[in-house]
Amino acid sequence: MGKIKGFFSNVMSEMRKTSWPKSKELTKYTVVVISTVVIMALFFVLIDLGISSLLRWYLEL
Repeated sequence: MGKIKGFFSNVMSEMRKTSWPKSKELTKYTVVVISTVVIMALFFVLIDLGISSLLRWYLEL
């Protein structure tokens, strides 16, 4: 039981040392992540549609 208490004590100690982002930074980082995910999703949708079209065209020959 002492090891578990020591572990959580160390976790709390490290969490106090952590530099947490401010509200504006957090908002900016969130916008960057969401926009990157949307752009990558659109990219892969377009790639998937292109490959699917090529395969359908090839199989029709």
